Amino acid sequence: MELIRKIKELFKDNQSVEVRNAMSLRGIGDVSSNIVKKTGGDKVIWAMVIILTLSSLLLVYSSTGSLAYRMSRSTESYLFKQFAFIIIGFLVIYFLHQVNYTFYYKLALFGFIISIPLLIYTLFLGVQLNEGSRWIKLPLINQTFQTSDLAKLALFMFMSRILSRKQHVIKSFKKGFLPLIIPVFLICILIAPANLSTAILIGGTSILLMFIGRVSTKHILLTVAVASIPAIFIVSMAVSTYNKQTHQTEKLPSFLAVGRVPTWISRIQTFLYSKKDDDNEKSYQSNQAKIAIANGGWLGKGPGNSVQRNFLPHSYSDFIYAIIIEEYGLLGAGFILCIYLIFLFRCIRIYRKCPFAFGAFLALALSFTLVIQAFFNMGVNVSLFPNTGVTLPLISMGGSSFFFTCVSIGIILSVARNVEQIEGSQLEKAGQKITETTETKS
Repeated sequence: MELIRKIKELFKDNQSVEVRNAMSLRGIGDVSSNIVKKTGGDKVIWAMVIILTLSSLLLVYSSTGSLAYRMSRSTESYLFKQFAFIIIGFLVIYFLHQVNYTFYYKLALFGFIISIPLLIYTLFLGVQLNEGSRWIKLPLINQTFQTSDLAKLALFMFMSRILSRKQHVIKSFKKGFLPLIIPVFLICILIAPANLSTAILIGGTSILLMFIGRVSTKHILLTVAVASIPAIFIVSMAVSTYNKQTHQTEKLPSFLAVGRVPTWISRIQTFLYSKKDDDNEKSYQSNQAKIAIANGGWLGKGPGNSVQRNFLPHSYSDFIYAIIIEEYGLLGAGFILCIYLIFLFRCIRIYRKCPFAFGAFLALALSFTLVIQAFFNMGVNVSLFPNTGVTLPLISMGGSSFFFTCVSIGIILSVARNVEQIEGSQLEKAGQKITETTETKS
């Protein structure tokens, strides 16, 4: 009898532990369900962001072996660092998407004004790397960030504000076009000396946004014509100074041998004249990327089995798409491409549904800049474009670019959340009218 009593007491104790565990799990579940309920915006965009960030964990862990060896660190340290960036990024997205997007209308002018002195400071006093000054060091946390990322975000917020305010005079050169093109010119001209590729992407996205914003076509064509003059000049100098017999660049005129101009010319020459059998320092990156793509085939070598990660410089950032192809094949690379296309499609859907011009232009501008940057990075990896320093959004190893990408996505989801609330209130009003009509008839 004593044995039976002890067994019953033990059973009761186990039941109480299970009840406590169930209550604690239910409490955790209640917290998570509350977070989910408070999470608004486009659920498909949330899903695309989750897929891309989870992919970045695998790819950064796989591609940082050579970097870890050079820095005498473990690859796990970069994995944890990327994980920390993702957690911070999701917190940023969640916080910003809870803010009413009209707040960004008020913030746009301040952001644009503050970005100008920051770019000037970066240009002359920033951290120097590869003959270009792109970063400034934050004094307290001793971290660097790329001011062009902030300037790009501020510019598109400011352009969205102007486009929403100037629709009634948007065809006017003085009142509609000049207030748009002057900020674009200022930002691009301050970024271009150190980071030409980013300036080109910003300029191209701005022109696309102006076209959608009903800016006069002749004004847009005039802008494209003026912007093409320096581009044509640089390309013509690259062609004229290249010796096809020696495969070397002839001496540049003194006015061109300044800043990063020789680097631009060299990259154009490498892109135009490099061959498959070329084995030199200038073609090294593109050749290693081609080897990675060739090794990948349709299905790839499998996660973590990349060979070219040990030879490809910046395999964790600029050339991470080549590692994707090598490890996951063309099918995996195509899947990542489709994710960005779905993201763009959903943002266009937000643009079409948003009843207010500022929110519509803001969502479209920020989505365009992210997707165009992604396509440009992919194009560089597969040798469609000359080599640049553009990263793959949400996949390349974390930094200021990753942070500001999350800021952009948070703002896009803020617009989507507002559209969702408007649609919900409209459906509620329609339901009330139907109920009132039914009650009246009865």
